[in-house]
Parts: sequence; structure tokens; C-alpha cells
Amino acid sequence: MDSDLRRAVVVTLGELGRSDSWDDRADAGHSLAGFADMPEASELLLGLVLDPGDTFVTRRTTEGLLRRKDKAGLTIVASALAVANDNHADYIHTAIVDVFSIFSEDLDEALRLCEEMSGDTDDRVAQGARRLHESLAEIDPVLRPS
Repeated sequence: MDSDLRRAVVVTLGELGRSDSWDDRADAGHSLAGFADMPEASELLLGLVLDPGDTFVTRRTTEGLLRRKDKAGLTIVASALAVANDNHADYIHTAIVDVFSIFSEDLDEALRLCEEMSGDTDDRVAQGARRLHESLAEIDPVLRPS
């Protein structure tokens, strides 16, 4: 991968994420989630998960991060959950249920990653991971291995 091109995409999506338009911010958050493993994207994504102007931006960005089904996406969501107000937390929870209520393997892996992250040295990540784990533990997935 060309890291300069990836950085340029993150910068461009970051600019879109600062738009006055909620739908631009939602599109930016969803697209930026693909770059969650880049340090340059983390703070931008956290800001979009906690978007003060529209909770659709929160839900769309969170869903994109969770659909990665990896530690990078879960870490950003956990960091947001640690400081989210009740309204944002509700939209984050809705995205959690939407993403992890189908396949038990995906849910099990997310639970495992949250347990690992709950011991993180960053208190915000650790606290958020515990809160995320609680939300995940309430889900009864539709499909289980036979």
C-alpha cells in the first residue's frame, strides 16, 4: 500500500467530516472507518462517533468501525463509549446490536477482544471496553455453528 495515498485519503475524509452537512459527516465517518488502523484517523473517527450535531453520524460511523470486526475499530468505539452521553450511547448500542446479532463467531471474537482491551493502559479504552463487553454480552446471535 502507498502510505502517502492513504494519508491523503484520510486528510480528505477528515475535511468532509468537518462539513456542516450531517450526511457528508456520516459518509466521511463510514468511509474513514476503513482507515481506523491509521493513527491519523483515530481522533477524526472518535469525533464523528461523538458527533454533536447529528446522531445518524454517530450510528453510521460506529457501524463502519464495528463492521471491521477488529481491534482497531473496537478500540475507537470503546473510547467513545467511555465518554458518550446517554443519547450517543443509545445510538452506539444500536449499531452494536445491528452488527453483532447475526453470527456467533463474530460476537465471540468481539467479546474476546473486549476482554483483552479491558486491561489496556489507557483508562478510557479499558473503561469503554468493559462497557462495550456488557453490551455485547446481552446479544443472542441468530446463527451459531452446527
